Amino acid sequence: MNPRWDHLLLDCTLATLAGESGYGMVEHGALGWRNGVITFAGPMRDLEDAPDALAGQVESVHGALVTPGLVDCHTHLVFAGDRADEFEHRLQGESYQTIARAGGGILSTVRATRAASEQELLAQSAPRARALLREGVTTIEIKSGYGLDLDTELKMLRVARRIGSELGVTVRTTLLGLHALPPESRDRREEYVAQVCDEWLPRVAGEKLADAVDAFCEGIAFAPEEVRRCFRRARELGLPVKLHADQLSDLGGAALSASFAGLSADHLECTGAAGVEAMARAGTVAVLLPGSFYALRETRLPPVDALREHGVPMAVATDLNPGTSPLRSLRLAINMACTLFRLTPEEALRGTTVNAARALGLGDRGALAPGRRADVAVWDARKPAELAYWIGDSPASRVFTGGIARG
Repeated sequence: MNPRWDHLLLDCTLATLAGESGYGMVEHGALGWRNGVITFAGPMRDLEDAPDALAGQVESVHGALVTPGLVDCHTHLVFAGDRADEFEHRLQGESYQTIARAGGGILSTVRATRAASEQELLAQSAPRARALLREGVTTIEIKSGYGLDLDTELKMLRVARRIGSELGVTVRTTLLGLHALPPESRDRREEYVAQVCDEWLPRVAGEKLADAVDAFCEGIAFAPEEVRRCFRRARELGLPVKLHADQLSDLGGAALSASFAGLSADHLECTGAAGVEAMARAGTVAVLLPGSFYALRETRLPPVDALREHGVPMAVATDLNPGTSPLRSLRLAINMACTLFRLTPEEALRGTTVNAARALGLGDRGALAPGRRADVAVWDARKPAELAYWIGDSPASRVFTGGIARG
C-alpha cells in the first residue's frame, strides 16, 4: 500500500499557533504533510496507523520544538551598497532627517542601486535572504523603493522574484514608488507622483511583478493626499495596500491605511487613538519594527497597550534595510519586540507567524494545522519562549518550505 503522506515528523514539541491565542502546544506530537500541505498536526497517539504505513519518510526530532515557518512581513532586502558611514554620522549627533535632506539616507542607496546590474543586485541581496532562511524564515516580503525610476524599480522587483525561486522561499513583492522624491524630480513633485500612479502602477500590475503597493507617509517623504492618490489607483488595479505610517510624526497614516482596507500599517510610533481605532475597525494589522526603533535610538514607543485593548493584530518584522534597520535576523527582532516594546514571547511569535502572514494577505500559513502550507521550522529548543529569550546565533536546525527541506 502506498503511503498517504510524503513526510512525518515524530516526537515533536509542537507550537501550532492554531486558535486565537496561546502557543497551541502539543507535547509528544506529530506533524505530517503531503504535496506541501499539512495533513496531520497533533498528538502521536492520535495517528490512525503505524508511522511507516502513513508516510514515505518518517523521522524523529527527539522532542525538539517545531513551529510554523517564520514570516518576515516587512523588508527592503533588495538594494546595493551600504550606509555604514551614516551610522557613524548619527552617532555623532546628526538626525535621520538632517542626513536625508543633505542627500544621504534613501537617496544614497538609490544611487548605488541604479548603478548595479540585475545580476549584481541579486548577488548582493540573496545572501541576506539566505540568512533569514537559516533562522526559520520561509516567507519574506520585499519592497522596491530604491530605484525611484521605472526601470530600476522593475529591476528590483524582478530580483525579488528571482530570490524566491532560487532559494525556494515565498517572496511577496511590494511596489514602494512613493518612498522618496528622486533628485531629478526635486522641482517636479506633482509630476513624479503622477508618473507613479499613472505609469508605474499599471505597468507593474500588468507584468504581475508586485503583490501590493506601499508608500512612506511622512514630512520628509509624501503627504497624505499624495498617498491617497496612489492608493486609489492601486485599488483600481486590484492591488492591496500597506503603509509606512506615523513613524516620525502623526499624519494620520494608520487611519489612512485603514480607510483603504490596508493589509497593514507599519512603524506606528506616533499613532494616536484615532489611528488605532480605525485599524481595529478595518482589520488592518499593526506591523511593529523594533530594528529601526533601536537603530535610530527612538524613545517614543508604538501604542502597544492601545493595540491590545482594541484587538488589533500585531506583527513583528525586521525592516531589513541599509540605513535605519540593518537587521538580518528575525529571531533578534522577536527579542527586541519583547525587550523594547514589552510584547510577550507569545505575542512576538504570533507576530512572526500567523499575524505576519495576515499582514501579507496570506491565510494559508502561519499555523500548524491540516490544510495549511507545510512551512515548518525545527529548533534546537524545547520551549517557544526560548525563541525570544536567547540573544545571538540560534538558527533553526531544520527548515521546510512547502514540505521541502531547505539547506
